[in-house]
Amino acid sequence: MIHISKMTGKLDGFKAISTNTTTNDYCIKQYEKKDPNNICTFCYSQEMLRTYRKNMANALQRNSDIIASKVLHSDGLPIILDAFFRFNAHGELINEINLINYINIALKNPHCTFSLWSKKYDIISKYFKDHDKPKNLILIYSNPKINHILETVPKYFDKTFNNVQEDLNKDRQNCTGQKCKDCLACYKFDTVNVIVEKVKTYGKKKLNNQLTKGKNENN
Repeated sequence: MIHISKMTGKLDGFKAISTNTTTNDYCIKQYEKKDPNNICTFCYSQEMLRTYRKNMANALQRNSDIIASKVLHSDGLPIILDAFFRFNAHGELINEINLINYINIALKNPHCTFSLWSKKYDIISKYFKDHDKPKNLILIYSNPKINHILETVPKYFDKTFNNVQEDLNKDRQNCTGQKCKDCLACYKFDTVNVIVEKVKTYGKKKLNNQLTKGKNENN
């Protein structure tokens, strides 16, 4: 059975289906690069699942195993009672099967709007060049490059999500200091399509200093 998480913090009030970032090859590779200009270096999910939320990892790993191994029958997909729902509050698309199962969950629950963040343009483009996107699925391109706001939304996506240094583009930061349920910019089609949040560095002072140094050198 697919595990549905009840979210807290910024995502308080939301539920999500997530996967395990600590066993996702793409996530591991990006996180371990320790590139201060790549948002994956500051991944909250890796930090949580490796430390104080290790107890979550087993449930998310079961999701990874179930969702990415085969296309599930409709009877095995959950019924969602919420108006808005998140795919991958933790995790990244593992493969095309993972995407297809998310699509089928959206199709089974047409009353709910689903939002999926992804950096995996290869998986998204390969699938949607030959298939229609459900009308209740919002695809958000998660821009990996810090301090580089992506104004043009990639094909097949609906929005871009960007991260900037805390003291940069303050007037553009429309996803900072608020809870998702009070904003819903990522969960409605008729809102902004370029979303900007300040980088959360999770105590990584050395990397944060490198990021700041690079910003100053470019000015």
